[in-house]
Amino acid sequence: MRAIVLHTFGPAENLRYETVVDPMPGPGQVRITVRAAGVHMVETMIRSGLVSESLPPRPQLPSIFGGEVAGTVDMVGAGVDPVWTGRDVVTSAATPGGYAELAVADLETVHRVPDGLGYEAAVAMVVTGTTALQLLDVAELTSDDVVLVTSAAGGVGRLVVQYARGLGAKVVGAAGGPAKVRAVSGLGADIAVDYNEPFWEKSVAEKLGGRAVTVVLDGVGGAQARAAFELIVDGGRYITIGNASQQDFEPDPETLTERGIMVIDALALLLDRLDEGPEFEARALAAGGEGRLVPSVQSFPLSEAAEAHAALESRATTGKVVLIP
Repeated sequence: MRAIVLHTFGPAENLRYETVVDPMPGPGQVRITVRAAGVHMVETMIRSGLVSESLPPRPQLPSIFGGEVAGTVDMVGAGVDPVWTGRDVVTSAATPGGYAELAVADLETVHRVPDGLGYEAAVAMVVTGTTALQLLDVAELTSDDVVLVTSAAGGVGRLVVQYARGLGAKVVGAAGGPAKVRAVSGLGADIAVDYNEPFWEKSVAEKLGGRAVTVVLDGVGGAQARAAFELIVDGGRYITIGNASQQDFEPDPETLTERGIMVIDALALLLDRLDEGPEFEARALAAGGEGRLVPSVQSFPLSEAAEAHAALESRATTGKVVLIP
C-alpha cells in the first residue's frame, strides 16, 4: 500500500509518500480501506520533534501518523463477525497510522458511519466533533450568554459557533483574514471580526451595543487571547480550548480575583475524562448524521500530506484538514 512515512523529525517536507507492507488485522480487529484520514495540529508539533508535557510522546521512527480514519472494512481478524466486511466505519484509533491506504483498528473503537454522513465529515466528527462537544460540556453555555469564539473558522471553532447559535446565545466569531471572517459569518455568528485587524476588540465592544461578553472560548492564545480576555464582563468565564498561535497568555491572578473571572483549561480537563471518549464520539457522529452540527473540511490528496501539514502550521486552512488516498 501507499502511505506517508516520517523517517526524521523536522519540517513538513520530511513526510514521504512511500510504498509499505499492507497491515493485517489481528484478533478482534478489522482492516479498513481508508477513504479519509484526519490531520491534527498536534501531529505537526510531534513531526517537528517538539517535546512537551502537553504532547503525546514522540513515536519511534519510521512512523506513519494519524489515528482518525473513515472507510470500508475489507478484512476482519479472528473473533470478529464477518458481517462487518463491507461496512462503512470510522475510528479515532487506527494503527499503524491513518495516513495510508489501509489501516487496522480494534473493533471496540469502531463506529458505523451514520446514514447521510460522508467519509470526510465522519472523520471530522469522530475527534474534532467529539472534542467540540466535550469542550462545550465544560463550558455549560446557555441562551443568556454572549459568547466570543476565537479561531472560529477552525475545525472545533466552527462547531462551537453552530452549537452556541443553536442554543440561542449571542455569538461573536473571531478569525484571521477576510475569507475566514466571511466563513464565520456564514455559520450564523451575530458578529464576525478579523482578529488580525488592530483594535478588533474595540470593534466588538461597539457592535455589542452595551452588552458584554460573558464567555470567551479561546483557541488561539497570545495577543488575540489577551484582547479577548479584556472583553469579558466581571464574573465571566475564560475557557482555553487550544493554542493555534503557540504563544502563551496567562491572565493576571490579581485581576482574576478582583473581577471574579473564572479561568478554565478545558483541554486539561478533557485528559481526566478520556474514558468518556466513546460516548462523546457516538454523540458527535449522531449530531453530524442528523445535521445538527455540520463540519467544514479542507481536503488534500494523501500524497500531499506535507503540503497539508505546512498549510495547517501557517494557519492557512479552514475547518478540518483531511487526507484522501
